[in-house]
Formats: sequence, C-alpha cells, structure tokens
Amino acid sequence: MSRQKEEIIIKKAKTPKQKVLRVCLYVFVVIMALIILYPYLVMFTTALKSRAEIYAAKGTVFPVTWLWSNFTDIWSKAPLMRYFLNSIIVAGGSTLIAILCGIPAAYALARMKFKGQKFFLGLVIVSQMFSPVVLLIGIYRVMSTLHMTDSLLGLVFINAAFNQAFAIWLLRGTFVSISPDMEQAARIDGCNKMQAMIRVLLPMAAPGIVTTLIFIFINAWNEYTIALTLISSDLNKPLTVGITIFNGYNMIEWQYLFAASLFATIPVIILFMCIEKHLVSGLASGGVKG
Repeated sequence: MSRQKEEIIIKKAKTPKQKVLRVCLYVFVVIMALIILYPYLVMFTTALKSRAEIYAAKGTVFPVTWLWSNFTDIWSKAPLMRYFLNSIIVAGGSTLIAILCGIPAAYALARMKFKGQKFFLGLVIVSQMFSPVVLLIGIYRVMSTLHMTDSLLGLVFINAAFNQAFAIWLLRGTFVSISPDMEQAARIDGCNKMQAMIRVLLPMAAPGIVTTLIFIFINAWNEYTIALTLISSDLNKPLTVGITIFNGYNMIEWQYLFAASLFATIPVIILFMCIEKHLVSGLASGGVKG
C-alpha cells in the first residue's frame, strides 16, 4: 500500500470528536499566543505615541498620530549604542565563562564516580535557590574589596557565577544521555580521553550546549539589580540600566522607554531564531535522569 493511500485512510479514520478537539486546541493556542503577545503590542503602539497622547485622559491602544521618529530620537537622547555594547560584553563574556567552566564540571559528574558526588550535585542544585538580591550586600562588599564595583569585568564574573549551577545541571543531563560506548570506540581508534571528549562527546552534546548557552545569555542580558547596584558611571551601564535614563523625576517618557525596550529585545530574538532548532532536543537531553 502506498504512503498516499495510508495518509488518506488515516484522515478518514478521524472521528468528528477528534476533529472538534483539534479545532479547540488550535483556538486555545491562538488565544494564548494573543494574550502573551498583547503586552508587546502595547509597547509597540505606545512607542509610536506622543507624550500628550500617552498622558491623555481617554487613551487608546493605537496612536492617533503615528510618530515613527520616536525610534530615531532615542539615539540622540541617550548613548544607547554604548549601553548595547556593554550588554553584549557582559552577556557574551559571562556565557563564555559559564560554558567553559560548566562543560568539564558536568562531564566529571556524568562520567566519573567519586565520594560525595550526589552531595555535590545537590549543592549545585540548591545554589540555584539563592537570589542575587539576597546576596546583594555581600556581593557589593566583595566587589568593593576587589575594586571592581564600577567594572564590566565584575558584572561578567558575577553573572557567570550565578548561572554556573544551571549550566552544570543541564549539561550533566546532556552528557548522561550520551552512551559511554561512543567515547570507548574513540579510545580504541587512538584518541585519548581529552580528544574523545572534544571530537566525539561535544559534537553529540551540541543541542544541550546550545540550549544552555541561550538560557545563560538571556539571564545575563536581562540582569538588572546587580548592575544597578554596582555600576555608577554612565559609560559602563548595560542596556537594562541605561534605558532608565528616560525615567525623569517628574515624568516618565514612556514613548522613548518602550522604544528602547523593544530595541533591547532584538538580540535575544535573533539568537533564539538562530538556534531554535536545537532548543527542544537540548531540553529533552538535559532532563534525563542520571
């Protein structure tokens, strides 16, 4: 029987109840998507309004006069490109450090047996329970002692440290899901342990590594509290802190604030679109029980 005939039979086999359930599912998904995207629609339309229209008594979702110039005016009112580059440095640097440190640690937890292994893994997971806000005073004192309170390098180290536990936990699940026989076969072919890890294990673990990378990057990109506390000079502010320049003492310039906020979401969206195909398989492999 040909494949086309099988598909026709399967389509005919669907009962009216199944069709109704499928339609209901599609309707539910569309409604949820609209609910999730509605705040972004409000941000976009507000970014196109004038200040008088935003503060009008009877406001509307869509602007009466579409001021596209708001998206260009923000560049002259604040050094957004400098803030953008600072965020790239902080998010990119912390992601690189967390990945480079997380891969060997996760490999050791997945492949090596040693005393206190489960206890150490438990500590890694428990460390995720501590919010940076709780440790803010201690973090400031440590960074002040190291003379890194107004430094992008300090933000890189702090973001890498707070995302390290998540990287180890997710990467360990990825390595556990890969059979050790693959590495043993590479050892038989003449590779040492390091070569087997680099040439065989890491390419197979690429989906999990990519998934870990995007989550760490997003967390570091969106971090606000620590950056607000440690950074004092305008030139070192990341984008999340820099756009607060539109918060005045007497009035908030919502049109500029939302325009800058939409600009801040672009790098994350681009990164997600580039590696979205690896996300599902990476989460599935990272959730393997070991």
